[in-house]
Amino acid sequence: MDQATSALPGPASVFDAKFGGKPANPWGARIAALLFLVLVIGGVGYAFNRLLGDLSGAHETGTAPFVLLGVALVIALGFEFVNGFHDTANAVATVIYTHSLPPQIAVIWSGLFNFLGVLTSSGAVAFGIISLLPVELILEVSSKAGFAMVFAMLIAAIIWNLGTWVLGLPASSSHTLIGSIIGVGIANALNHGVDGTSGVDWDQAITIGKALLLSPLVGFCCAALLYLVLKLLVRKPELYKEPEGNKPPPLWIRAILVFTCTGVSFAHGSNDGQKGMGLIMLILIGTVPTVYALNRAADAPTSQQFYETTVGLDTALANAVQPGAIAAAPVRETVTAYVRDKVLLPETVPALRQLTAEISGQLRGFNELRQLPDAVVPNIRNDMYLSSEALRLMGKYHAPEFTGDDAKAVADYRRLLERSTRFIPDWVKVAVAIALGMGTMVGWKRIVVTVGEKIGKTHMSYGQGASAELVAMATIAAADVYGLPVSTTHVLSSGVAGTMAASGAGLQLATIRNMLMAWVLTLPMAMCISGGLFILFINVF
Repeated sequence: MDQATSALPGPASVFDAKFGGKPANPWGARIAALLFLVLVIGGVGYAFNRLLGDLSGAHETGTAPFVLLGVALVIALGFEFVNGFHDTANAVATVIYTHSLPPQIAVIWSGLFNFLGVLTSSGAVAFGIISLLPVELILEVSSKAGFAMVFAMLIAAIIWNLGTWVLGLPASSSHTLIGSIIGVGIANALNHGVDGTSGVDWDQAITIGKALLLSPLVGFCCAALLYLVLKLLVRKPELYKEPEGNKPPPLWIRAILVFTCTGVSFAHGSNDGQKGMGLIMLILIGTVPTVYALNRAADAPTSQQFYETTVGLDTALANAVQPGAIAAAPVRETVTAYVRDKVLLPETVPALRQLTAEISGQLRGFNELRQLPDAVVPNIRNDMYLSSEALRLMGKYHAPEFTGDDAKAVADYRRLLERSTRFIPDWVKVAVAIALGMGTMVGWKRIVVTVGEKIGKTHMSYGQGASAELVAMATIAAADVYGLPVSTTHVLSSGVAGTMAASGAGLQLATIRNMLMAWVLTLPMAMCISGGLFILFINVF
């Protein structure tokens, strides 16, 4: 996701002096690398086999959808690969610079737990990111504009991430991706001749922006406070001094540092991996909707469940209808306009009531979602998405009358819709986990040097490393629970800065200046790149 580099480390780097030689236990590093390679090969085989199994049931005609699918998957996994090598130092810098783990073992260990974090992720962040996109592009993701949107976002994010990595600027992949999404939304609105600000869900963007803005402040303040508390409660001088030579810390300190490295790696994988998952699901829905538009697993909702919950929902919506209001035809356009503009008109609730009734009617006669004819699957999926988003917005902004049984009926129906449309196949998680884990193995040294050497004016102590990592682990895990993307690099690097400030060691202002520059430049640059690519793709291809 993120990168925390300053300039390329020179030959006088502390890292080169301490870790430039051969690993102390080369066989241990080789065995760990071999085990990770076996895991990757097994994961690739599993993901490829499951994808082929899914595609065997696809009824799309011609080769174009499958070519588009292949290209888009390569680009999406490429984004996660770049994401991986931006992030390694966030977890391993502290254990490397305190000699808790050798660099080679630390990187492999971090890659493994990034891998596991992705596999166990909830998907909340993935669909939170998608909700930023213009509703008309999500509903028409298989159109020219839909593919232009996906390719523009991914390529813009990769360009900016690689560019900042080459230039040595610390950049956040979450920040970059959100900028790319906003850029596409504005460009799509302008392309349709309307106000560019109407192409973005600004409420959702502000919510995510607050998480990105506040998380580094939380990292700085909480890490500084935790470090001061640690000094007050644990009076062991060796905790707060520069490590002696290449000597590892005492066993109990080492265990804490390895634990926090593991926790940050796992939390990072569970949060960051979801960004790629959400975009891959858009790609799959756009290219092979007959397979991926609806959840066709055995435990997916049944038509009977929809019938039962629609009864309660219809009562709740009937109670919310303004006297004399009727549904304006066509109902889908009425609900779409509400989701896009967030303006509740008298005809909105009646239109939503009719749309949800139509969903139940279309499912009647089929016990399970996987029995639906291919021809109706994309339309039903769009109706479900519109209904879910409309109910979310009404409950958040416009319908305080949803209380008691009505509120429960709305919540039950929304959960049913989300189970039907917001799902991530296991092979997608495995593929993203592999890309993120492999990326973790590449390009880690220069990021490690920045976190370990370029933030503070002194060498990182055991207490500083543990404090920064504990705060980063807790912050990222909390953001994952609430479905918010955060910048792993900025959380941890700001935590390191907080401990340096608390210890009186002082900060290297050049690095802090570069971090602030990245915050200022990333959003507008990503917006410009993605918006320009969207206009290019939609007009050229």
